[in-house]
This record gives sequence, structure tokens and C-alpha cells, in this order.
Amino acid sequence: MPDTFELLEAVHDHETFVAFVMALAAEREAAARIEAGNPERHMLDGAHGWANGDIPAFLEAACEFFASVPDGESVPDPSWKVFAEILWCGKIIE
Repeated sequence: MPDTFELLEAVHDHETFVAFVMALAAEREAAARIEAGNPERHMLDGAHGWANGDIPAFLEAACEFFASVPDGESVPDPSWKVFAEILWCGKIIE
């Protein structure tokens, strides 16, 4: 399985964004299998660093980081990298 953080860091265009999202989906699928096999171990923290195991929690966490911009800071211009970072936040933020 490709390292999703390395793929995140490499996102710069449509092709690398799609590769990242496909790897992220495969990683979540693998994490779900691991969690199902040992649910007690993964009650608080998901396998492979996944903090959110369902779509609503994932999407809320994905947007949480970008929803509030501290005073004086600007929202980053949309880019393939920003889209990838939003999805990455869905993985790691509770």
C-alpha cells in the first residue's frame, strides 16, 4: 500500500490528486478490515491513523480545519494540493 502522506506531499495536479484519493480510499478500506478484526484495540484510535470511520465524521473533520481562518490570515487559493489537504484533515482530525 502506498504511503498516503508521501502521496499527499506530492499532489500538484489532477493526476497526483486522483492517485492520492485512491490511495486514501484503499487505506481506509484496509483500516476498516483491521478494526473489524480487533474492535477492542481500535475503540479510540482507528487503524492506520484514521480518526474518523464514517462519512459524516470524515467530512466534518475535513472541513473543520479550513472552516475558521484566524484573524489576519487568508484562505489558501484552491488548488489540487488544498483539496488533498482537506481530505487529509478528514483522516486525522477528530
